[in-house]
Amino acid sequence: MRGPKSSAASRRPAIILLFGAALVFSVLLVSIQSSFFAGKRTYDTKREEISILSDFQSRIQQCVYNAQFKIFEPLEYHYDVCEAILLWEQYRNMTTILTREYLDVRPDGWLDYAAKRIAQLDAERCYNRSLCEEHLKLILPSKPPFHPRQFRTCAVVGNSGDLLKTEFGQEIDEHDAVFRDNEAPVNVKYAKHVGLKRDFRLVVRGAARNMAAILNGSFTKLESYYAADEVLIIKSVTHRDFNAMIESLPNPVYLFQGIVLRRGAKGTGMKSIELALSMCDVVDIYGFTVDPGYTEWTRYFSSPRKGHNPLQGRAYYQLLECLGVIRIHSPMRAERIQDWSDLPSKESIRLAHGAALRLKKIQAGGQPLQLGPFTNCKVWGTVGRDNAGPVSGSPHMSYTRKNSNYSKWELLPFENLRREAQEHYLQMGGVSLYKMDGNKLDDLVCVKHE
Repeated sequence: MRGPKSSAASRRPAIILLFGAALVFSVLLVSIQSSFFAGKRTYDTKREEISILSDFQSRIQQCVYNAQFKIFEPLEYHYDVCEAILLWEQYRNMTTILTREYLDVRPDGWLDYAAKRIAQLDAERCYNRSLCEEHLKLILPSKPPFHPRQFRTCAVVGNSGDLLKTEFGQEIDEHDAVFRDNEAPVNVKYAKHVGLKRDFRLVVRGAARNMAAILNGSFTKLESYYAADEVLIIKSVTHRDFNAMIESLPNPVYLFQGIVLRRGAKGTGMKSIELALSMCDVVDIYGFTVDPGYTEWTRYFSSPRKGHNPLQGRAYYQLLECLGVIRIHSPMRAERIQDWSDLPSKESIRLAHGAALRLKKIQAGGQPLQLGPFTNCKVWGTVGRDNAGPVSGSPHMSYTRKNSNYSKWELLPFENLRREAQEHYLQMGGVSLYKMDGNKLDDLVCVKHE
């Protein structure tokens, strides 16, 4: 009797071992199959997205209609559409005004970035934040004074001699906000060509020195009204030499923080477009050299500028139009005011953007989809209500600006913002996005407001 029991007992561990081995094999098999099918799904997804983007890229390579020769004109340069469409859609959610909260969150923001890039001070001379603030407090708001999609339609007016061939002045003035460059005059002489409305002016460091003269020059009473609260935004760095001029102006003055484009337009006009995209739903551009036949950049108010090649900028403006980012108005395109059917449809642009986003997330290792617009944030930060400070500029200007329209720009979230801007702010969860140096997609600073 003991023999059979002993035999059964000895078989039991063997059965258990066999069962365990079978279980392990089954798990391994399922794992291999899952891995195979997941890999296949990833491969199929990649193939589908690449197909969508390839079709879209072929479309935009021939999407610009040349009214002079009645043909679809190819872009002069070949661009990575996946990179471009993600970059510019992301740019619509960013703020382009440099703020205290950005410097607070960015590593070594005050000692490194502020001292060397903005105030032009050696690190030894800016040994603490207080010293940096002393030089920069006139132009650094605490939080962003402008918000994405704050305006519905915006006009960016360049300085090209093209403007004298058209009479877009009234159309320009009908936009919610108008952006202009450097010392471009706005007066009755040019009103029918460039309009009179003036809300934002982006200026390079050299032109900023002359802003007081430009703003307070020979204006009629009508023109002075338009200049009274024009916001000045200084491109590139600034330093203490500007402080006396800034304190004398009733106008808001800020610093611009933009991106660096590899083979794109690098002038002030391109930066004005970036600035407008961070605030506007629809951006119309006027006075940019985009039509064929130009060998140099012209100006509507002075002799042509030497040393500028418009072709590279022209190709990038065309690319942005094909991506649905801007709408170009020029002498040869005047008939397109009501008809934009030669450009890719909004639906095809939406599909291409979605494909580019999914493809990038696959390449990045499957980052969680719920991160949405924050997937590419390199630096996260949080600012509370105690991070107090003027929304726009410094209290030093309070006496100068007390009788001006300066306060109309001091907008906090939900205060005087239109409904679409409020909805965007809710969707972003109160997070401000800032670009770091360079033009990579994964180069964002995110700051959440408590």
